[in-house]
Amino acid sequence: MGVGTYEAYKARLLKMKPNVYLHGQKIDRSGSWIDGGCYVMKQTYDMANNPEFEDVCTATSHLTGKKINRFTHIHQSKEDLLKKQQMTRLLCHRVGGCTQRCMGVDALNAIAVVSYDCDQACGTNYHERFNKYLLYCQENDLICNCAQTDVKGSRNPKYKRAHMQPDPDQFVHVIKTNVDGIGIDGKPCKGIIVRGAKVCNSCAPYVDEIIVNPTKFMGKGDEGYAISFALPADWDGIKIMALPGQHHKRKHIEAPFNKIGDVESLTIFDDVFVPEDRVFMNGFDHPDVLQYAGYLALMFAHFHRHS
Repeated sequence: MGVGTYEAYKARLLKMKPNVYLHGQKIDRSGSWIDGGCYVMKQTYDMANNPEFEDVCTATSHLTGKKINRFTHIHQSKEDLLKKQQMTRLLCHRVGGCTQRCMGVDALNAIAVVSYDCDQACGTNYHERFNKYLLYCQENDLICNCAQTDVKGSRNPKYKRAHMQPDPDQFVHVIKTNVDGIGIDGKPCKGIIVRGAKVCNSCAPYVDEIIVNPTKFMGKGDEGYAISFALPADWDGIKIMALPGQHHKRKHIEAPFNKIGDVESLTIFDDVFVPEDRVFMNGFDHPDVLQYAGYLALMFAHFHRHS
């Protein structure tokens, strides 16, 4: 596909398993609560399919040489960075605020950089895994978000490291590895089990994929917390507590801005199986990659400030 359509994206949402919680009820991805966010996502597809804006809203994949949506592209030059910013401004003008796909492209670019550097230093194979995942995102023009901010627990200085928390689940972490499970393709595979939660996780209820990155630098003892992976948003064990941001209804004069909204979330990983080929950093199995957790957190922040 390369450059997808809003219709295909919406069809994927409606096929997802219900794992969103709103007002105490588990719901699917339909209803007015999601319309404002989907309206924004629609612009990212429509503009990429508009010949007038093709130059800034599409790019050429460095993996395949094919045309793709720029929101799934890994920047290859300063010209790419400029066009990404031009695309962002163009879409922001159309929606009166955030494009809502910025987290996904920024997370992809951060992992592209850090997984390569980590492999070079530590002998891991995260970059190869990531490129396989990236190709999947590009070919299907998937919408990703980034789950980075952990709930963090106690701010008492004596608990300054993730592993020091009285409750070990205040940061997303690995609890078991070399586990037998089922992969994204439905076939048996090895993987890991993760537990914890991410907060302020924008758009999670209406994205295709959730990309998890560390929230900060990690130190000795935090090896299990140096973790990065990606999963479908309706994957078993993921529970999304939704908080829609909706505008008040208009009484007298129609306002286009009233059609636009978003949904924040608390995203819980309740002993979730992550297939090995979806893991892009794992300090539990490779303690020497611990130093790259903070590097990845900061690299995402750098790209996100560009957005």
